[in-house]
Amino acid sequence: MLPARSQEAAAAGGTYSYCSRPRALPARRRYRGAPAPKEEPVRYGNLMYDRRVVRGNTYALHVLPWTAQPDPLEIQRQREAHRKALARKRAKEQLQSRTPEPVEGRKHVDVQTELYLEELGDRIIEVDVECQTDAFLDRPPTPLFIPAKTGRDVATQIEEGELFDFDIEVKPMLEVLIGKIIEQALLEVMEEEELANLRAHQYAYEELRNAELAEVQRLEEQERRHREEKERRKNQQAQLLQKQKETSEKIAARAFAQRYLADLIPSVFSSLRDSGYFYDPVERGMCYFFLT
Repeated sequence: MLPARSQEAAAAGGTYSYCSRPRALPARRRYRGAPAPKEEPVRYGNLMYDRRVVRGNTYALHVLPWTAQPDPLEIQRQREAHRKALARKRAKEQLQSRTPEPVEGRKHVDVQTELYLEELGDRIIEVDVECQTDAFLDRPPTPLFIPAKTGRDVATQIEEGELFDFDIEVKPMLEVLIGKIIEQALLEVMEEEELANLRAHQYAYEELRNAELAEVQRLEEQERRHREEKERRKNQQAQLLQKQKETSEKIAARAFAQRYLADLIPSVFSSLRDSGYFYDPVERGMCYFFLT
């Protein structure tokens, strides 16, 4: 039987809401016993028609609202859709061809046009059938399980010390245990000594490497200083040679100029004197004023 729906949900357009309280199903008794107290009848729901059970594709799943209050926009949309569906149905009925109305005194009657006719009746034939189930049977008490006895009982007497002597039996196990412990201790001591030797060797190697690195750095620094001193001396020697060359060129140019100008000055003065640029003003005056 399906759960009841609330009146507000039915008025809102068929929105589903669960109204009954959840309860556990009572255990069904297999055997007859004491009558159980009367309980409230349990209403069952059919899963095939329960809207809470999702079947098939979930893309078009109808999601139930979180609150019982219906959405006014959804109600209006549903009313518009219902109105449009009724309008389409009415238009379709108007477009379909109908049988003309019967004349006066006659009426339309449904007639079977199938190949095989069957009797029509307003009342369906009903038949009552009953079925009796078997009565509950009393369950017999469960008997105790007693396994069957096999074999014969035999007894024997064992005195103290006949089967087991602890001091004798435990001696080889103690020897093995003590030997294993001593061997393990010796291995651990040897491992510690080996680790100590390796650590000392590592320290000595690191000291030697640090000394070699310091010596290499000192030699590199010394080589750098020698190289810089060599470059500086070469530059000084090149500058000295350049200065000597310039000095010798200047001395040669001066000597050449002196030797060239030694004969030039007297010849220039003699040519100027012959040309009349150097003259005695008294003599020239006398010759110019008195002799001309």
